Amino acid sequence: MKMLSPVVGGWYKDLETNTLFEVVAWDEASLTIETQYLDGEVAEYDLDMWRLMPLERVAAPEDWRSPFELDDDDGLDPDLPFHPEDWNNPVSMIEPDTMYGVEDY
Repeated sequence: MKMLSPVVGGWYKDLETNTLFEVVAWDEASLTIETQYLDGEVAEYDLDMWRLMPLERVAAPEDWRSPFELDDDDGLDPDLPFHPEDWNNPVSMIEPDTMYGVEDY
């Protein structure tokens, strides 16, 4: 069987155990490959062990985020400013006559 090169971000299927995992790190200096399985488990293999594994390159599973408890809101950064589309409305550019908390009553 031809050895597949480890690609960071690539998904693989171990044909022996029928498990899916993603390569999360590849250290060329120490020749180690770090993987994360679909259930969240992390493993590390040296290049010799990688060569012996019966692997198949596969597409990322549709539900790969579920074991990591990620959802669509996790990509949002609460520290970034929010810019609604209606701020470009000319009416929102009109300044009020009174600035509350600044002027004396």
